[in-house]
Amino acid sequence: MKVLHVITGLGIGGAEQQLRLLARQMPVDTHVITLTEPGPVAAGLRADGIPVTHLGMKGNRDVSVLPRLVRHIRRGRYDVVHTHLYRACLYGRLAARIAGVRALVATEHSLGSDQIEGRPLSGGTRALYLAGERLGRCTVAVSPSVARRLEDWGVREPRIRVVPNGIEAGRFAYSAEARRAARERLGVEQDAFVVGGVGRLAAGKRFDSLIRAVAAVDGARLVLVGEGAERARLLRTAQQCGADARVILTGACEDPPSPHAPAGSSLPALLSAMDVFVSNSPDEAFGLAVVEALAAGLPVLYAACPAIADLPAGAVPAARRISGAHDELSRLLRGLSTAPPGRRAPADAVLRYDIAHSAQQLMSVYEDVLTQPVTPSR
Repeated sequence: MKVLHVITGLGIGGAEQQLRLLARQMPVDTHVITLTEPGPVAAGLRADGIPVTHLGMKGNRDVSVLPRLVRHIRRGRYDVVHTHLYRACLYGRLAARIAGVRALVATEHSLGSDQIEGRPLSGGTRALYLAGERLGRCTVAVSPSVARRLEDWGVREPRIRVVPNGIEAGRFAYSAEARRAARERLGVEQDAFVVGGVGRLAAGKRFDSLIRAVAAVDGARLVLVGEGAERARLLRTAQQCGADARVILTGACEDPPSPHAPAGSSLPALLSAMDVFVSNSPDEAFGLAVVEALAAGLPVLYAACPAIADLPAGAVPAARRISGAHDELSRLLRGLSTAPPGRRAPADAVLRYDIAHSAQQLMSVYEDVLTQPVTPSR
């Protein structure tokens, strides 16, 4: 089977790194096209032996990319075209149909309750989304919560398949050696109480509230892993709180890391360096960072996480849901700082999100779209 993935960009992000993890697992001939930004994940894919083509798209309305994409699909003679992220889904589905490919799959990675890929939802966004959806055979939702949102938008239930995001669970196991190396690299004392967070530095993640909460806990340190437009504002917030010396922004972290990454710089190592993990975002499509933190044995405070919400009640005792309010968060962190709970083995429910299982489910989707009749979009 020959599969082409079309994605908007290959900078470091959840959807981009999820694509790389799946490509490493899938027993198919995989090729990738990125419309924009052939960043670190493109380099990682190439290091894995997966061809990546960059089309150099200049913006949302750069329609010159469409005929180039059509030509590439025709030359490749792909069995399945699989699109990821809003822009790539629109252009990729249309190009594949023009090129004569009917086995079209799209993954919806980032549909929240009131935003998509961090941008507010609108009637126009929804109309374009549904117009593109009609061109495909199947939309993959990364959680049952996202599947329900797709149905609410107007996507018919038979055209939706749930394939949860996955992680290479074994790589995230806690390591005392990695903890020492990561703390040395970050300049953090080995006995310090360290709060952690992972994600795009965007307003919707509410990292500013987390900074204020950590600033209210004597001696606590905060390690934020990620990059984004809010970086300068978050640093100003830390300075205003008098905690700039206790807040560390590591920048983006490629995962899996390159073979030459320094010791203590990988995401599993950075999670090993933390004592508690906080996800303060009120709107998530899955909550991949929470699952990674739980796989590392960390106690987790989270405001929203469909990956946990879709499990039976009490399945993940290490995770506690919070409102995200500053006073509540600082109080909880203050209590944890006086008696850190230490590491625990990940719950079996967390280990179900192994990437190998997700890859098997996605293979079933591919086989179905190649053999089953089309399900009408209306």
